[in-house]
Amino acid sequence: MALFAKREKPPVVDGVEKDERVLSWADTSDGGAVVATSRGVWWPGSDEHRLIAWQHIDKVVWRDGIIAITEAEVVDDLLVDRHPVSALLDKPRDLPPVVRKRVEANIVRSEVLTVGGGAVRFVARRVPGRDGVHWWARIEPGTSDTETVRAAISARLALLRAEAEGSR
Repeated sequence: MALFAKREKPPVVDGVEKDERVLSWADTSDGGAVVATSRGVWWPGSDEHRLIAWQHIDKVVWRDGIIAITEAEVVDDLLVDRHPVSALLDKPRDLPPVVRKRVEANIVRSEVLTVGGGAVRFVARRVPGRDGVHWWARIEPGTSDTETVRAAISARLALLRAEAEGSR
């Protein structure tokens, strides 16, 4: 009976704050670890782990023992994808479903607006440790980044943020 079995201790990761709760972790094939906490995913690097915050994770793929995360940078209220990072997991534990659940729970609302011959996606996301939601935009593939598109983005973001403030 596993009722009194010892629980594994998560790896120690520099940068994890005392009030940050470890949700899951996985051992990587190169001897490192990917650690999911209440703030995001601590990704192993050559020297140290770096935090990929939940609100910046755009896409996660788990296939054939490899987890790949696409992080989005925020540049002038636009989400811009970075190159994905990936790791082969030797012992995934429950990391993949925990990450999926957290990313899905982080997205509150998403909508697409047609602008200037293309489209822009607006996404409301929760930011851990803060009340309310934060709105960002993503220019969809095939849409030109023009002054007209940027003006439409600014106007829509102002409206969405005002609505979010009014609903608190």
